Amino acid sequence: MTAVLKKGDVTLVPRVERATSLFKRMKGLLGRSSLPADEALWLSPCSAVHTFGMRFALDLVFLDARTTVVRVVRGVRPWRIVFGGRRSRSAIELTAGSLPDDALAVGDRVQLV
Repeated sequence: MTAVLKKGDVTLVPRVERATSLFKRMKGLLGRSSLPADEALWLSPCSAVHTFGMRFALDLVFLDARTTVVRVVRGVRPWRIVFGGRRSRSAIELTAGSLPDDALAVGDRVQLV
């Protein structure tokens, strides 16, 4: 299943793959050598992300149950663990640097449609 990540009327990522099964969430982006800048992976439910075995750095956006941004972590290198916090219910994984620095901030409400 794919979706579009939007903030208001602005499309931030045109192709967002949703990983909802346990297997798809555990596999995540493992095995991929890259992810195009216009694609992302939405892990739901998810409150923490590991980058063990990853081949590239990620930007992570953690969302609460209402798809409000609760944490943004940029440039996560392989072999790291990042926690989204108590309110985190899902996470979006993107290639590091694929979103402008001012595209999303804590408190922003996004839509995945």
